[in-house]
Amino acid sequence: QNFQLELEQSPVQFITIKGIEYVKKSRIALAEYVNCNEDDLVLIPNPTYGVNVVAKNLDLQPNDEILTTNIEYGACDRTWQYYCEKAEAKYIRQPIHLPLESEDEFVSDLFKGVTSKTKLIFISHITSSTALIFPIKKVIEKAKQLGLKTFIDGAHVPGHIALDLQDLDADYYTAACHKWMMTPKGSSFLYVRKELQNELDPLIFSWGYKAVYPSSSQFIDYHQFTGTIDFSAFCTIPTAIEFMQENQWHLIAAKCRQLVYDNAERFTTLLQSYTLAPL
Repeated sequence: QNFQLELEQSPVQFITIKGIEYVKKSRIALAEYVNCNEDDLVLIPNPTYGVNVVAKNLDLQPNDEILTTNIEYGACDRTWQYYCEKAEAKYIRQPIHLPLESEDEFVSDLFKGVTSKTKLIFISHITSSTALIFPIKKVIEKAKQLGLKTFIDGAHVPGHIALDLQDLDADYYTAACHKWMMTPKGSSFLYVRKELQNELDPLIFSWGYKAVYPSSSQFIDYHQFTGTIDFSAFCTIPTAIEFMQENQWHLIAAKCRQLVYDNAERFTTLLQSYTLAPL
């Protein structure tokens, strides 16, 4: 709210000078937190926005295929369905057998959907509807062996479980800071591998195109500022990270997960149900 007050009291100063400094500080802090280069991510309102940026720029051709699972987030499903239908491509929602028995079984089930027409694998890191943590690292490694690009929807990951983008080595990764990192709504990011960045046009062209004072990154210039909006939520990221570090958030998260492990069997007994993955 302090950032919003500063914006409203002096909008031109905030949008053209101070806000740019705040957003850069946020990108630097966030990049360190998720372990990537600060110029390889842009701040966006939500992960669905990030999915739209990539989907719109994939240059899908008739009969191309996007491979995913049948338990992805509805807004992302609809995004891919729209762009696939527009290009006469196919959105393949590969059935995943539940409960999951092992990571290898999951990977095997998913890659049964790969064909010579597969252009990209889009998959959640943590699913919205079932809270399953998919073995993303193994998916990415196998996709690389087959020469396939990967796009990971990590909406629920930052602040929830550890995230190391350098180690994962996905081509695209989008996630929210306004969930488990506790920033205000409208604060998320899109990471793109450096060699793929210039292939992405922004959803909205604005001052970053042929910028008067261009940065060293076309990706940042094109995508970071796309018109006059209240981007105060972006500016809170360093404080959120500082709060988590001061309060040892990783230990709090571990304690919460342990509560789930300790009580899961009791709840499955009470509900005459079963867990969706091994405890």
